[in-house]
Amino acid sequence: MSPKEIELDPVDFVTVGTVGPKGRRLFHLQAGAGSQLITLIVEKEQARALSEAVTEMLDDLNKKYPQLPESEVTLSKWNMSLRDPLDPLFRVAQMGLGYDEERNLIVLVAQELVAEDEEAGLEPDPQIVRMWATREQMRALSEYAQQVVKQGRADPKSNGHLIYYWT
Repeated sequence: MSPKEIELDPVDFVTVGTVGPKGRRLFHLQAGAGSQLITLIVEKEQARALSEAVTEMLDDLNKKYPQLPESEVTLSKWNMSLRDPLDPLFRVAQMGLGYDEERNLIVLVAQELVAEDEEAGLEPDPQIVRMWATREQMRALSEYAQQVVKQGRADPKSNGHLIYYWT
């Protein structure tokens, strides 16, 4: 059985990536610390929202703590590829961000999507993963996630729809 709470403190890397062809891509959030590798499944919109939330948080931190160096990154210097093996631990229901001022680290908290068992009257007990990262790592995650989300079909409204039909 998997542990209910996993703490990667700090991460060596954190990234978002996809597997599969356009229109059927499966989005993954992945982080590693030492020999521990955690892969989670996220929705495309969760990846987009995470990117936006991280950018907003970093901009707010730069305003609140002007003495801290900027968290600008050059993505070409970062390895943002998903690592093997891709063995997702769970599908993410919700994510949250926090900041530890003393350590100057951002925490990304991901909670498992669990189905309620109304017949048995059991409360769901989701797994939680906490990923502690530097502001630079989170800036790279944000910028890369934006790129990954944009790599989809030119017209996302065609998702699952027949575009052409010949007889």
